[in-house]
Amino acid sequence: MASHRRPKQPSRARVTVLTTAAAAAVVLSAQGANAAPSEKPSKDEVKAKVDKLYEQAEQATEHYNGAKEKQEKLQKEISTIQDDVARGQEELNKLRDGMGSMATAQYRSGGIDPSVQLFLSSNPDDYLDKASTLDQLSSQQVEALKKIQDKQRELAQERAEAADKLKDLASTRTELGKKKKEVQSKLAEAQKLLNSMTAKEKAAMAAQQERASRASAARVSLGLHLGGGRASAAFSAAQSQIGKPYVYGATGPSSFDCSGLTSWAYAQAGVSIPRTSEQQANIGTRITSVNDLQVGDLVFFFNDIHHVALYAGNGQVLHAPRTGTVVRYESMSTIGGPFMFGVRV
Repeated sequence: MASHRRPKQPSRARVTVLTTAAAAAVVLSAQGANAAPSEKPSKDEVKAKVDKLYEQAEQATEHYNGAKEKQEKLQKEISTIQDDVARGQEELNKLRDGMGSMATAQYRSGGIDPSVQLFLSSNPDDYLDKASTLDQLSSQQVEALKKIQDKQRELAQERAEAADKLKDLASTRTELGKKKKEVQSKLAEAQKLLNSMTAKEKAAMAAQQERASRASAARVSLGLHLGGGRASAAFSAAQSQIGKPYVYGATGPSSFDCSGLTSWAYAQAGVSIPRTSEQQANIGTRITSVNDLQVGDLVFFFNDIHHVALYAGNGQVLHAPRTGTVVRYESMSTIGGPFMFGVRV
């Protein structure tokens, strides 16, 4: 016969726990439904982040420029040394040929001098240092052997120097690759932020920058006094490049980075200045006060001197600012970093 047991009722405590849990779930669900999604950063916040990334990219760019310049210099030095070694080897071969001709003449006249025979079968360094051997040689033979010895030592030194520079070149190329990746990474991150903006926000940002550039150009026209000399000629050359795009590592004439523009401009004035902002900061006469600056002076910004511009007068500069911009006038107060000093070339 089937058993008809009454179902076991849940305890009061268990009912209370289940009820509480269900209520909490409902509350959490309601909170989740009512929670506001995370707010999108404002245009100004995006601009601030992008400007910071561009600043970091410019820092890396100047280090990249320095490594690139060092690489080119090392390549030229290595090429020169290798050419010197090749010519030196030819000279050494001629000296040895001359010594061989001397031995041949001796043989024909009655036999080879034992010291010359020794030379022909071993390194002259082994016996040139021995006075007893030198006594057995004629003055002509001694002179020929010393020339060979000097040339051998010179070639050994040049080959060692070339080997050291080749090692330096390899490490410089590694550094160059790292800095290039760093620049590209910062630029890609900045572009990602810019892509998150709406077309309207981008247009508003561009319009704001354009207004600032026009205002700066107007202030320049009010206070611009071009005199003669190299600085004025360099400034005029830079003016002709207004509107050219900023490209990291570029030295013109189709695009520039900050130090690429200043070095190009002075080159047009017949003056060769170093490639990077850090190097340019160490030439000429240093000027600590903005009030003492003249048009065409180099002006440097940020504590690590990673940005350089040309002074345009009336508190304005002419420069290649950063990626996404063009060569333009800008107020010194809006560069983004403190004015450190100027340099009169």
